[in-house]
Parts: sequence; C-alpha cells; structure tokens
Amino acid sequence: MVFKKISKLLLIEQTFFALPFAYLGLLFAGGDEIYTWIWVTLALVSARIAGMSYNRVIDANIDAKNPRTKDRAIPSGEISKLVVWLIAVLASIIFISSAFMLNEICFYLSFIALFMLFTYSYIKRFSSTSHFYLGLVEAAAPIGGYLAVITRFDVVPFLLGAAIMLWITGLDIVYAIQDHDFDKDEGLNSIPVRFGKDKALMISLILYIISIIMLIAAGVLTSRGISYWVSVICVILIFFRQQYIARKEDIEIAIVDFFQINTLVSPILFVGTFIDVMIK
Repeated sequence: MVFKKISKLLLIEQTFFALPFAYLGLLFAGGDEIYTWIWVTLALVSARIAGMSYNRVIDANIDAKNPRTKDRAIPSGEISKLVVWLIAVLASIIFISSAFMLNEICFYLSFIALFMLFTYSYIKRFSSTSHFYLGLVEAAAPIGGYLAVITRFDVVPFLLGAAIMLWITGLDIVYAIQDHDFDKDEGLNSIPVRFGKDKALMISLILYIISIIMLIAAGVLTSRGISYWVSVICVILIFFRQQYIARKEDIEIAIVDFFQINTLVSPILFVGTFIDVMIK
C-alpha cells in the first residue's frame, strides 16, 4: 500500500519513458557491455527518483494551493515530507554510486546533475527559464549514456542532448499552459505567464522544429541507417500531431491526449537506433 502511494507520487512508471534517453547515448557510443547498460539503467532510475522526490517535497506547499495538484500524496497527508526526503537522499546515493561504477568522468558529473535535479524546483520562483532548465536536466541522460562508454566530450552526445532538451522544453511549455492562471496569481514564472498562450505555443513549436534538426544532424554525422531515419520520421509526425492537439480549445483534455502520444517518442527513437546498430 505504501509502495503504491510512493509509486503514484513519484510517477515511477514514467521512468520507462526516460530510460531510452540514456540508451540512445549508449547506442550512439557503441556500448555493448552488459555491465555498462546495468549501471546506466540504475543511474538513470535513481536520478529520476531523486529528482521527482526533490520536486514533490520542495513544491509541496505550492501543490497544496493548486486545485490540479492539491490531492497529491504530500499535500493530502498520505505521505510525510520526511519519508520523501529519505527517498531522495537514498536515491541520490545510489545515483552517485552508479556513476562511480561507470567511470571517473561520470562520477564527477553526477554531482552537477544532482545539483540540477535539486535546484530545478526553485527556478520557476524567479525565472520563466525553468522549462529550459528542466530540458537541460533531461539532456544529461543521453550525454551521460554516451560518456559511460566514450570518456571524452564529443559533438554527437551534445546533439542528442540538445534534441532532448529542446523537445522537453517545448513539451513543458505546453504543460504549463494549464496552470497559467494559478501561476500568475501565485507570482510563479513560466513562458505562458510571461508571453501568453499563443506566443508560448509558437515558442514550443519552434523548439520542436530545432529538436528535429538536432536529431537529423546526429544521424547524418554518425551515418545512421534506414531504421533510425524511419524512427525520426515517426517522431516528426508525433511532434506535429502534438502541436495540433495543444491548440485545442479545452487545454485540460488536450494535455491528456498530448501526453498519451508523447510516451511513444523515446521508445520509437530507441528501437529505431537499436535496430540500426544491430544491423551494422
């Protein structure tokens, strides 16, 4: 029962949506050691649990005021802040330990990643760039996956990271539209609050387009095969479908449909890249 509440609070099932980010980096780097895949998986899962825990406990008071989030486990009293803090600390230790088991550069960078996971929730209190900050946090997954195999900085992981960052940023901007009135009343910052819904949607669309360009650039630079390009085409179709959905009149219904098809993006990219690597 407790595990079910924690799972619901931290959206554990969405970890499977995030894992392919790191796996993309592994595949582009040519990683074929089971050992590496295991530690990368553990690092990403623990990082995401830590990040979600920090977010839930830091934003608990804000969530309690928001009609959309007031029934979450901490505001409703189902789970105490102390329990979530303990989960966050334990997950952080596992994350750093997993990075240590990969290599030295991953170990050192894990502290920067952890700092970003912790500070993300505070950004919206003083800047509308919080969407980009979240995107940057997510971009660490493919970059980290790549560096787990090739311990030097290269343009390829940063192209992948940029693609993920711009996509997640554009996605989060759309997500923030539903909280426009609440955020404005509470003095919280977001792109929709600063620029309004129409301009926010245009910014989201531009970010999606640049994200596609980054995926194409990464594929060209590494001479990816047909399966990768098929997956990119599928992602392009999903992106434009999302942008169409985001412009529906009822934003709450639109958000549900928006995120339903969004869960397909990372698995499609992973499968396409995996098949390409295996064929080669």
